[in-house]
Amino acid sequence: MTDLPAPDQIRVALVDDQQLVRAGFRMVIDSQPDLHVVAEAGDGDEAVRLLTPLRPDVVLMDVRMPGTDGLTATARLAEAWARPSAAGAQSRIIVLTTFDLDEYVLEAIRAGASGFLLKDAPPEEMLGAIRTVHRGDAVIAPSSTRRLLEHMSTALTGDAPADPADDARLGSLTEREREVLVLMARGRSNTEIGTDLFVAEATVKTHVGRVLAKLGARDRVQAVVTAYESGLVRPGS
Repeated sequence: MTDLPAPDQIRVALVDDQQLVRAGFRMVIDSQPDLHVVAEAGDGDEAVRLLTPLRPDVVLMDVRMPGTDGLTATARLAEAWARPSAAGAQSRIIVLTTFDLDEYVLEAIRAGASGFLLKDAPPEEMLGAIRTVHRGDAVIAPSSTRRLLEHMSTALTGDAPADPADDARLGSLTEREREVLVLMARGRSNTEIGTDLFVAEATVKTHVGRVLAKLGARDRVQAVVTAYESGLVRPGS
């Protein structure tokens, strides 16, 4: 099902096989003046069919669903949305998960998801994650995403080179850009990075943009995964 939002509202889509879960999410999201649920899907096939042309701003995607699961749907949507829309907008996917799905979540992130949300997260955390991901700014900041990446750090660093300098993905980064990437991986916001490095927030935004461009990352989460995989950031560092 689809619905029409106001022009200045963030357009949200819900993908979950449980109708009551979707109804609860819709009630919370639609209670906010800047958010509006524009579509719902009960499985991955329906999500791909419905959302590919719709291109909502943010999708809340469940992992475990009958038929085509959320991982496959995330990969198909990310591929379909690889080219920017005529309006220049970028659709982003938040994976709904629990800690016992680590390996699946990592696959979803590599497929194109921009963040995580625990299914039992409080409503304010869900709303904050939607807004943050939509901005494309500090998507690593929501506590569920940061905790989950820390929880997954062993898997992320399993094949990391002994020396980060051996990873070609980092070769184009300047020393300052590496510093920014490390702080991003530690969950720092742009404001916090600016404070740590004694530079203006606008300068941090410039560095972050260059890091994403050089790494070919869709967003900060993708960049942080690269930081772990390359060995630039180690668990507990």
